[in-house]
Amino acid sequence: MAFLRSVTSSETGPVLYGREIMLRIPTATDYAGWAELRARSREFLTPWEPAWTRDELSRAAFRRRLRYYQKELREETGYAFLLFRQYDEALLGGISLSNVRRGVTQSCSIGYWVGAPFANKGHMTDAIGGVIPFVFEALGLHRLEAACLPGNQASIRVLEKTGFRAEGRARNYLKINGVWQDHLLFALLREDCRY
Repeated sequence: MAFLRSVTSSETGPVLYGREIMLRIPTATDYAGWAELRARSREFLTPWEPAWTRDELSRAAFRRRLRYYQKELREETGYAFLLFRQYDEALLGGISLSNVRRGVTQSCSIGYWVGAPFANKGHMTDAIGGVIPFVFEALGLHRLEAACLPGNQASIRVLEKTGFRAEGRARNYLKINGVWQDHLLFALLREDCRY
C-alpha cells in the first residue's frame, strides 16, 4: 500500500515521493535552478564527488547530462532524479540509480548529492526512503548498493538510517576529486526493509 502512494508517473518518467520530498526525472527547464544550487554548493560537494569538468555548470554540459539520463531511462539501465521539497518545490539535490543489472544479480547502485543549504536536515534520508520502494517493487530488484568515503559521516548516517548494512571496504574504488580513494560498501536487500 505504501508503494502505491510513493510512486506515480509523468510524461518524463517515474515520480517518487517521500514524506516531505518529491523526486522526478530532470528536464531542460531545471537547468537554471540546478546550476545555481550546484554553484553555491561547489566547495561543499567537491571533497565527495568526481573532479568537476571545466564546463561542469554550462547549459551544454547539462544538455549532455540529460541525453545520457534519457538513454539510460530508455534502456532501463539507470534512473536519475532531482529532489524537491514538496511544499515549495525548492530543488534540494539529486539521486541516481545506476548500473541496473538483471539476470542472476537483480541489483543497482545508488548515488546522491544534496545542496549545501539543505545538508543535515533529513532530506536525503527522506528521499532514499522514497526510492527504496521504486527499486524493490517497480524495478523488481533484489539488492541496492551504495559506496561512500570513510570520512563522510553524514552519508554513512543516511545509509544506516535507511537500513543499509556495511559490507566492507573497497580499495581505490572510485576516483573522487581527482584521486583514487577507498570506499565503504553498503547494501540493502529486498528482505531487509519494510516500506
